[in-house]
Amino acid sequence: MTLYFTKEHEWVNVEGDLGTVGVTDYAQGQLGDVVFVELPAAGKALTKGHDAAVVESVKAASDVYSPVSGTVTEANAGLEAEPALVNTAPETDGWFFKLTLSNPAELDDLMTEDTYKSFVAGL
Repeated sequence: MTLYFTKEHEWVNVEGDLGTVGVTDYAQGQLGDVVFVELPAAGKALTKGHDAAVVESVKAASDVYSPVSGTVTEANAGLEAEPALVNTAPETDGWFFKLTLSNPAELDDLMTEDTYKSFVAGL
């Protein structure tokens, strides 16, 4: 498993050609208390950098972008029942969706965990 990050504060954990996507702890902190999530349906084709999901908090609604292109294989049904998982476990149980990567070379444009930590420290 390899973990990658975007400048928009999404993460993707890649194992083989399957990626699990969520938002970072930094992102959930900026969002505030999450009250609703809208997730992509299984079978939906996503494009890197384009809208993939929506998260609504007490502050505002925000788009979640797909860090890589691929086809959704599963959405986290647990988030629909308990959207606060985005706040309490953003980088584990609070994942948004899983997808099969259509272009693994896109991972080369993403940040490693160390690079992301340095990026956030500079914000």
